[in-house]
Order: sequence, then C-alpha cells, then structure tokens
Amino acid sequence: MIAGINLNLFHNYSKRVKMANIAQMVNVLQAMVLTEGEKMLLTPTYHVFDMYKVHQDAELLEVAFESPAYTMDGVSIPQLSVSASVDAQGVIHLSLCNLHHAEGAALSCELDGSGARSVSGKVLTHAALNAHNTFEKPDEVAPADFKGAAFADGKLRIELPPASVVVLALA
Repeated sequence: MIAGINLNLFHNYSKRVKMANIAQMVNVLQAMVLTEGEKMLLTPTYHVFDMYKVHQDAELLEVAFESPAYTMDGVSIPQLSVSASVDAQGVIHLSLCNLHHAEGAALSCELDGSGARSVSGKVLTHAALNAHNTFEKPDEVAPADFKGAAFADGKLRIELPPASVVVLALA
C-alpha cells in the first residue's frame, strides 16, 4: 500500500514531480526483487509498480472525491488514495488504495463524458496484513483479477477490499 500511495501522490502532482524512481531494487528495504543464491522472487512492491505502469505516457485526469477518514489511536488520515489517467487509446486507468486495515470501501463514480461502459482490473491484497512473499511461498501476495467493479445506473460502482491496491481499466 505504501508504494501505491506514493505513486498516486507522484501522479497527482506530476506538474511538480517530473520524474520519480525507486533507487535500489534488489535485496533492500521495500525491494522489488529478492534473491537468495539461484532463487528470485517478486515482492508486493514490484506488483504495485507493475500495475501502475499503465499511467506511463498517459494524461493525468483530475479526480474529485470524498474519502472517509481512517482513524486509529486518535490520528486520522484519508482512507482512500486515488489517481487516474487516460492513455492514447482513450482507456481510463483508475488507481485506488484502501488504507483501512479492516474495512472495505464502497465508491460510486461519475465519469463525466468518458463514454466508458466496460471495466476490468487487478487487485493486490491479502487477508493478513503482515503477509509477504517468501522463497517457500513466492506468490503469497500476488495480483488477482478484480471483480468488485461494474457499471450500474450510469455510474461506476466499486467495492474495495480492506488493505488493498486496485488498478482499473475503463473503456
């Protein structure tokens, strides 16, 4: 989720942030890849970067939304982090992070003039907050097809699971 939040921030402030990259990629904190001898595995951070690559060379779309507050130990932050873009083929990509560790989030989106009527996507989540990929279980946390979004009554309805990163393609 940390990778998704930061990528949404970089994306939403792309007029100021002209370039962002991950400095070290292998066998470090927040690594994208872990190795051990001949073994290699992809981390959840890798999967988030892979999911977000749809925003490269796309045009930022302004997103107006109201996020419920996520409060823990007297501190509140927005529960949702969102960014969107449209690519050269006209496909809208919507990136969403639900930061709440235990509660899902229901969204209803109006897509002003987009004409989009189909939605597909990927989700990265796990029932255990401390889940991670290991050499014994290299795919413990991996993207899956997201089935929690559909068009109804002219709006896009989304049901985000707790502690999740979702990237949707709207066409």
